[in-house]
Amino acid sequence: MIYIYTVPSCTSCRKAKIWLREQNLEFQEQNFFTNPIGADQLKQILMLTENGTQDIISTRSKAYHKLKVDLDELPLSEVLEILAQNPNLLRRPIIHDEKRLQIGYNEEDIHCFVPRDIRNSLFLARQKKMYLLN
Repeated sequence: MIYIYTVPSCTSCRKAKIWLREQNLEFQEQNFFTNPIGADQLKQILMLTENGTQDIISTRSKAYHKLKVDLDELPLSEVLEILAQNPNLLRRPIIHDEKRLQIGYNEEDIHCFVPRDIRNSLFLARQKKMYLLN
């Protein structure tokens, strides 16, 4: 199952949902302003990151600058609590399944959520099309 954490006003979130629907991929959406991401969910997301909180926190956001706290200096439990109380600190959308994570919308990277057999079929179809055009 693909999980996507969104905010309705976010253009990237809308693009990601449209793309997932176009690919006929099932996903479960959670608006993290009306239904904040819990500590267990955040831990699961953090386990999929390469750089921990750096990957999921929007350091350019107004909320981050207002915080005036170095999150790297805090224990994980406090960081999780701050993120739960301030969901606008999170980059969006957050898309993940059991093995993969994507933060933000990137049209090339989001293809990782398409099952491998389908990706292979699409690749072969593109190759065949290119061969026929040449």
